[in-house]
Amino acid sequence: MDFQQHGYRATKPRARASPPIGGPLLFDDTSSGPPPMNRGQDPGVGNLFADPMASAAMMYGSSLANQGKDIVNKEINRFMSVNKLKYFFAVDTKYVMKKLLLLMFPYTHQDWEVRYHRDTPLIPRHDVNAPDLYIPTMAFITYILLAGMALGIQKRFSPEVLGLCASTALVWIVIEVLVMLLCLYLLTVHTDLSMFDLVAYSGYKYVGMIFTVLCGLLFGSDGYFVALAWSSCALMFFIVRSLKMKIMSSFSADSMSAKPQFRMYITLASAAFQPIIIYWLTAHLVR
Repeated sequence: MDFQQHGYRATKPRARASPPIGGPLLFDDTSSGPPPMNRGQDPGVGNLFADPMASAAMMYGSSLANQGKDIVNKEINRFMSVNKLKYFFAVDTKYVMKKLLLLMFPYTHQDWEVRYHRDTPLIPRHDVNAPDLYIPTMAFITYILLAGMALGIQKRFSPEVLGLCASTALVWIVIEVLVMLLCLYLLTVHTDLSMFDLVAYSGYKYVGMIFTVLCGLLFGSDGYFVALAWSSCALMFFIVRSLKMKIMSSFSADSMSAKPQFRMYITLASAAFQPIIIYWLTAHLVR
């Protein structure tokens, strides 16, 4: 068939132009296949691990890091033992319910002594008289949420006001614990009360504060003051009976410490301080 009669022209295939000899290549020629991969280790890295001085330096640095970690853990355990902190959170639902009833109705409770097993106090879920930090922590969080709700109902809510309420409540706890520790030190009262014990006993007031604010929101100022009187009396009774077992029990074994009336003054002062704080932290939430 004649291609020229129909307007077609036969063309010849063009040959690929070879790059000029000695000239630079603009692009790599990948038509012949991928470049071979280097499966061996970087010689610089291999030399680093093979160098005995570098290995010794790495071992020395690892040893220093482990020593630093041990020192940090030791310093943390001096001020806050993790195992001791776990003891105060060893609770269950049954303990929480019994403890809440004890805080609100302590008058019928008879045995206030903390039980021991081989010179070690029983964990809270096995002894309702043992102090814990679970209830104070949850009560503190609930109090902050309730304060935010009360401020919102009164059209006075703002993040700044809620933050001030939370920081004030926390600062009062710190002040109360520090004053208690200072009094025990100045009067040379030797007792097994730890800082966590004092934080727990001081934090139980938030349970009464929640009850007081709820009654104030539901029943007005009359309900607020009735609940304030009830929760204050119950908390004072609870604090006196609990701290009395802790502070007065070691007097007979320690003749060089403070007189028994001083110990009783510390207990009564700590109990009498609770209604003041409850009123101070809840009165502005109920109007």
